[in-house]
Amino acid sequence: MQRNKDLHRFLLDKAEQLTEDWYNTLDKSDPIGVYSSTDPEIIQNLKQQNYEFHLNLIEIFDKEEEEFFNNFEEWVIKTARDKEHIETPTHYVMREFIRVRKQYTQLINEFVEIHPGKYANEQIELWKEMIIKEFDIAMVRFTEEKNNYLNDQLSAQKAMINELSSPVIDLSHNVGLLPIVGDIDTHRAKTVLESTLQQCADRNIEHLYIDLSGVFMVDTMVAHEIFQLLHSLKLLGIETTLSGIRPEIAQTAVQLGIDFDNVNITSRLSIAMPT
Repeated sequence: MQRNKDLHRFLLDKAEQLTEDWYNTLDKSDPIGVYSSTDPEIIQNLKQQNYEFHLNLIEIFDKEEEEFFNNFEEWVIKTARDKEHIETPTHYVMREFIRVRKQYTQLINEFVEIHPGKYANEQIELWKEMIIKEFDIAMVRFTEEKNNYLNDQLSAQKAMINELSSPVIDLSHNVGLLPIVGDIDTHRAKTVLESTLQQCADRNIEHLYIDLSGVFMVDTMVAHEIFQLLHSLKLLGIETTLSGIRPEIAQTAVQLGIDFDNVNITSRLSIAMPT
């Protein structure tokens, strides 16, 4: 790590002005995102984030690499998960990283001009390479962290949708209904299995009606999962009645060799339900 106290001090003195110059030259015409906000609180927070970025980055010229990266990582995670940055297209954010990186190149040139002949060209180029390296790392980590956050959110939303799309409805004492509607892929089939077993156990269901009339097509894996659900319910001592099996599903079950001999089956739910 090529540290330099004079350069470090010079950049620190410029940090606040860097933020002001950056914001004043910011393209605020973006149709969406944090950079076009007119909310004073959001603008102040944006400036503070930019200022904290400078305070962290400048430490590359004063701290050991490991300590520098630990502090920088905290800033990356916090900013990448910030609500306003989450809602800002990533290419807008990358554009601003590049603009700020250019600021540092210009500042290093300014610092060298203040100290003519004091630093060799090799040293000056090394400083610039260090800045470029850290910006590259910051840009990659920001993108990764934002993507991780969005994937976590997507997984949570998908899990909620799957859970809401396979509710066990209480009909009467110890009797429930599971209406399955829409396309079912292998992931959703597994979710339905796990959710149904838990709901039945929690509600002390003794007889579960499973209606498949809203399911138009299943593949072999999904048909297998449905069979696994029936088998698992039987192991729990829960009686099941299947209704609304479409010809396509019946054909797939036959091709798989799934045995429904011990399962109550009716063509329609209205027939299956007790009057």
